[in-house]
Amino acid sequence: MKISGFSFVRNGVKLYYPVVESIKSILPICDEFIIAVGKGDEDDNTRELIAGINDPKIRIIDTEWKEEYFKKGISNSIQTDIAMKECTGDWLFYVQADEVVHEKYLPLIQKACEKYLDDRNIEGLLFHYRHFWGDYQHYHSGHGWYPYEIRIVRNLPEIHSYQSAQSFRKFDFYDNPRQLEGTHKLNVALIPAYIYHYGWVRPPHLMQNKKKALDTVHWGSSKAKDFYDKAPKEFDYGPMKLLAEFKGTHPAVMEEMIQSFNWGEKLSYEGIDNPYREPHKHEKLKYRFFSLIEKIFNGGEQIGGFKNYNLKKKYQ
Repeated sequence: MKISGFSFVRNGVKLYYPVVESIKSILPICDEFIIAVGKGDEDDNTRELIAGINDPKIRIIDTEWKEEYFKKGISNSIQTDIAMKECTGDWLFYVQADEVVHEKYLPLIQKACEKYLDDRNIEGLLFHYRHFWGDYQHYHSGHGWYPYEIRIVRNLPEIHSYQSAQSFRKFDFYDNPRQLEGTHKLNVALIPAYIYHYGWVRPPHLMQNKKKALDTVHWGSSKAKDFYDKAPKEFDYGPMKLLAEFKGTHPAVMEEMIQSFNWGEKLSYEGIDNPYREPHKHEKLKYRFFSLIEKIFNGGEQIGGFKNYNLKKKYQ
């Protein structure tokens, strides 16, 4: 059995992505790791840092992002596909540049890949998610944040990155990552392993820069520039008391980034809020109501939401 890791990134270091940590977190169980590195700004050294890991299993594919694909995030899926289609493994393990896997899960993940290798009805493995917010001690546990997502898929030519690279589907024919016709959800097995998502943990000014970069590939450069020219220069995380507290341990590869956390004084731990900002999704009454109902009556499982998979089995 062979496992290929893959990912994509552009301006990762400049935007405070834990991309090196992400790669290192799954590298021990990968036979190769393919990453599409987009040409970034002159003051970004993402490519050099990835090359500096100095592991022969890592292969960098240099790419250039095209403005014509800066709509609805399809450039993210295109870049994901570039790396994925170069993989040679039986299983393809996808981690985005802000996703890290705790080392305690690696043996379990490897065993799950072995268990389902010959079960052709299982086309992917579904992971639990922990979405951190603001710092490394708080995370989202309520409605509206996807609790599961596919991160390992079989190496099949008909499987492509789907929508804004959040998930995967099988395509009868491939036109674009957001097509609806001719696509099929994957049959998956849920495994008891978590993806630690650090996409919303950055110094406030870098979080705003990251949001601009993300909105650029969804809206186009011109619209994003117009919006962020008038927007605050720093992201406001809002009251931290609305979030769950994390009591566990982080992946060992994250130790240096966690030690460098230095923006705590800019977070609202005491509930003092800026009355002029727009509330985040998790602060709105609708989402808080759904979260309460789910916790009381549904064991914390979300009702509805994005579910791009057919759950067939749970790993035992």
